[in-house]
Amino acid sequence: MEAIICRVYSALCNGLEVVTVCVEISITPGVGIYLIGLPDSAVRESLLRVKSALDFYNYRIPGKKIIINLAPADVKKEGSVYDLSIAIAVLISTGQILANNLNKIMIMGELSLDGTLRPMKAVLPIALYAEAQGYKACIFPAESAQEAADVKDIKIYGANSLSEVIDIIRGEDYIINLLAERNDVNEGDKSICLYNFKDVIGQAYVKRGLEIAASGNHNLLMIGPPGSGKSFMAKCLPGILPELSREEALETSKIYSVAGLTYGKKGLIKQRPFRTPHHTASMVSLTGGGLNATPGEISLAHNGVLYLDEMSQYSRSTLDVLRQPLEDGYISISRSRYKLRYPASFMLVGSMNPCPCGYAGDDSGKCTCTSAMIKRYMSKISGPLMDRIDITIRVKRVDSSKLLEASKFNKISKLEESSSDIAKRVARVRNIQLERFKKDKIFTNSQMNAEQLSYYCSLDNKERKYLNTIMEKFFLSARSYSRILKISRTIADMESSERISFGHISEAVQFRSQELL
Repeated sequence: MEAIICRVYSALCNGLEVVTVCVEISITPGVGIYLIGLPDSAVRESLLRVKSALDFYNYRIPGKKIIINLAPADVKKEGSVYDLSIAIAVLISTGQILANNLNKIMIMGELSLDGTLRPMKAVLPIALYAEAQGYKACIFPAESAQEAADVKDIKIYGANSLSEVIDIIRGEDYIINLLAERNDVNEGDKSICLYNFKDVIGQAYVKRGLEIAASGNHNLLMIGPPGSGKSFMAKCLPGILPELSREEALETSKIYSVAGLTYGKKGLIKQRPFRTPHHTASMVSLTGGGLNATPGEISLAHNGVLYLDEMSQYSRSTLDVLRQPLEDGYISISRSRYKLRYPASFMLVGSMNPCPCGYAGDDSGKCTCTSAMIKRYMSKISGPLMDRIDITIRVKRVDSSKLLEASKFNKISKLEESSSDIAKRVARVRNIQLERFKKDKIFTNSQMNAEQLSYYCSLDNKERKYLNTIMEKFFLSARSYSRILKISRTIADMESSERISFGHISEAVQFRSQELL
């Protein structure tokens, strides 16, 4: 007797790369069910979940020889998301339901024993891949389908159970209500920033540095005594950063989807990430990887901010793993079981004390540390990592008289500029950069390569001589030279200047490096 063969399409996600998985079923006379195609234990257990779900809806698995192949057979299949496609393939191959054009539909989801569908990861990258490959529709669990509501050129169906999936395949009219509603997509995660620059008394120099960093996506380090407001001002940053562009939102949302951090959320992430790992965080938690190759903190901070409070408390080896991502904008993870690459273009913001006791250089004279102790403490941040930090700021404690004066007359909100006012300027400068780099596939000044740097940051003789003098006097590296130019370009953009002037370079040099403080 001729074998009955049915094919249903699914996918697997390796990092952010998606591969089509074809679920093939062959039914011939005989006895036994065989699942092949390099499945892991979770995939092998799917047969029991599928049988229970089919029994719940009065369907059956025939007593014949059934071979289920997950192609391509040389790629390991992990997880429980193939339950639904296996169940549909069994029903179609045994003639229990009829369906046409299944080769244009991608079906994924984990089945409960009663046939309901559980949430799954990586819906957004899979939907984008299906759209690019010419599929007409995707069927996902309803709770997860909303992630892909912004994918425009493909139908995204959210189903709550196996019976609803069958109705979608049959083309039942009422099922249109299960389609992810694109015209009702919200604006992503619009979490309100609880910290506002209007509550920061004084610190005009620090605020200026933070605005420059936010405008050009430059790395920044604040060094100052306890209670000077370093952490508070860093946490004000989300309030002045512009929303993600659509391209940036797609990149960031895909990472969060793979990490399983978008369950129940609708549409793309619009707010820039602000990640604050504790100083006890392991190297793997920062870089990503582990058993399931999940994105780390540096990838979750992609297109946003990675804030390291008490930066000197992190282990030196942990900090040094940031060097390559800061330079390249991605992290390559190589393990015995997998090799993958995650985007990691983030703005590094750090804060730390200047010495073990915290009061070196403070006007109070409280510091009890020797010069050797201070040098050893500062050396926790290696030279190569410090060279990748664009802006270094010495933060002074605010004079108590200013605090008392502002508190006495309740003038805090009136004296200081609010985050919303600063955000308008930052957004204007970011828009200048988006327009400048629209053909270069980058978004900010900090992402310029050597060729772009020479094109967009050309200097006149006066400025070039001044910068050469600074380089020779302080023995700065070629990387320092390029980063000074990038900061200068941002300052020029803030002043709507096409050319980089002497004043722009001079201010950039002041902010540039700890050696110059």
